[in-house]
Amino acid sequence: MSLKERLMADLKEAMKEKKKLEKAVITMVRSAIKQYEVDHRVELDDEAILDIVSKQVKQKKDAIEEFAKGGRDDLVDEAKAEIDILLNYLPQQLTEKELTQIVSQTIEEVGANSMKDMGKIMSAVMPKVKGRTDGKTVNRIIKQFL
Repeated sequence: MSLKERLMADLKEAMKEKKKLEKAVITMVRSAIKQYEVDHRVELDDEAILDIVSKQVKQKKDAIEEFAKGGRDDLVDEAKAEIDILLNYLPQQLTEKELTQIVSQTIEEVGANSMKDMGKIMSAVMPKVKGRTDGKTVNRIIKQFL
């Protein structure tokens, strides 16, 4: 079953069971996919759909920070619940330890030794961890090594 078919099946299930938040999140993802397909006149495969879901997770994480600054705990909780739903459609997320190991191996492979090599390291690490973590976390761990 493709990711697009899974989203549709999960949407139907959420509607049957009257899960409002799950229905809203899946509808949001499906509309983002449809918007991209219409704008670029392409049919998205599972990998491209994973990119869209990852972007949605990143947007929600950024929103959580802003809501927390504004003291809106109700919106923070809702955004966290939405992230939990979105993570069901992404591959298993990397732990901090696994990511640190990947970054250290990549730094050795690239032969980087200063902050000037940050771009090289990021471009080598990101394809390895695509969909399993976000760039902000990778960036933070790379800075710890350099």
